[in-house]
Amino acid sequence: MSHNPKEELSFKSIFSLKSILFTLTGVFFATFAIKGFMIPNHFLDGGILGIAILIHEFYHISVSIPLVLLNLPFILIGYRKIGKAFAIHALIAVVLLGVVMQFLPVPEVTKDPFLTAIFGGVFVGLGLGFVIKGGGVIDGLEVIAEYTNKQFGLTTSEIIMAINTILFLVIAIYLGLEKAMYSIITFYTAIKVSDYIVDGFEKLISLSIISPNSEIVKSLIVNDFKKAVTIYKGERGNLPGSYNVSHDCDIIVAVVTRLEVHKMKRAIKEVDPEAFMYVQNINEVGGGIISKRQGH
Repeated sequence: MSHNPKEELSFKSIFSLKSILFTLTGVFFATFAIKGFMIPNHFLDGGILGIAILIHEFYHISVSIPLVLLNLPFILIGYRKIGKAFAIHALIAVVLLGVVMQFLPVPEVTKDPFLTAIFGGVFVGLGLGFVIKGGGVIDGLEVIAEYTNKQFGLTTSEIIMAINTILFLVIAIYLGLEKAMYSIITFYTAIKVSDYIVDGFEKLISLSIISPNSEIVKSLIVNDFKKAVTIYKGERGNLPGSYNVSHDCDIIVAVVTRLEVHKMKRAIKEVDPEAFMYVQNINEVGGGIISKRQGH
């Protein structure tokens, strides 16, 4: 029987204490936002969550039902394009959110529309951010945006904004312009808060690693995570007190999606606790293996 270290690390991370705590924290924050602020005041957010609440407004069914059902196709796309571990993370988070929303009673916090827009967005952003830190998502729109941008040449942010613009127009037509404007505030606040929770909101991230065990790290990234790497020849050392002491080293650079970077950093730390890593946000890439197989 073949042994896949990447798969073992990935499935181990799904049920790690940190992943579970992040996911549970995110689910409870999102539930608090939806039931304590948004539903009682007929406010909406963007993405799948906003569509689910809109369906609830029209048909008066539990929000958890469309929220789970609408996310399932995107989780399937995530399985095919990102990986099995991510899809399982996302499925657990979405189902857990649906169950908690169905059975956890949350009182209405405020009737003030401005406070609802701001704090509803804050807690939604906390929910999205912590679930992503745990390895999954509770809004499949980000997954479909990452898939669609390869077909039309638009960035993930542009695709998300385009879809949400249509959603906000529907809100304006059926629920009124004021509700639409407040929903835009909620959406923007949620985006900014999740920005602080997750390390970067851009589609692609450059991960650089400087390690005394560079061959092990290169093997992990290329053979286990199936990522292309670029190697720069550098120099380690030149520290205060030992300025003249230095060693040649490989500086490893890999371009990954932001949904993958936390998993990869954990795996690198497991094989080399001494590795020095830093990330940089990337707006656009072109050519090479990234264009053919963008991180998948």
